[in-house]
Formats: sequence, structure tokens, C-alpha cells
Amino acid sequence: MKTCGATPGGPSLDGIDVTTQTIIQGVVLKVGDDGVPNGTLVANAHVRLLDRDGEFTAELPTNLQGQFRFFAAPGVWTLVVQAPGARVEQQVTAAQGVPADLVISL
Repeated sequence: MKTCGATPGGPSLDGIDVTTQTIIQGVVLKVGDDGVPNGTLVANAHVRLLDRDGEFTAELPTNLQGQFRFFAAPGVWTLVVQAPGARVEQQVTAAQGVPADLVISL
């Protein structure tokens, strides 16, 4: 993967006791014309969290570094990431004490 110098993945976990939390986080990157994520961060994409029944739970925009973070209950979740001209769904299993740190390509 080409990168822009940013560290792939979600925001820093400094100061968070991950042993007591269930965290789903990541970064959203744009895919280049060659089909390869090129490291271009997607700021202000919308990331929606759906429960295992497909019901809406939460939604937030990515930050300027293309990052997002949810604190959720343990279990299987679906992320729906949308930006102009792009939409991706990704299933993730979240467990307490083990942050799910994703790189999502649009």
C-alpha cells in the first residue's frame, strides 16, 4: 500500500483503558485508479454502526485524518462507510479488551 506518511488505523488509544472497553475504530482510505488503496485519507466520510440485526446504532463522520472510533458492546457489527460516489459495508467482530482496528478502502 502506498502511504501518505499517516499511520494506518484508528486514533491513538493513549489514555484509554482498553481492557475495560470494546472499541471499533479505523481509518478510511481512498482507492486509486489502479484499485490499490493509495493512502489518501477520506475526511468527513460517514461511518454508520449497525447491530447484528441490521438496526442503526450510531453514526459519525471521519476526522481530518480519516479516522473514526466507536465504543460498542461485544459482538458482531456491520460498518457502513459512505462518501461521495462510494459505499462499503464491512462486518467486524468486537471483543472487550481487543480493539478492532480497521483500514477501510473506498
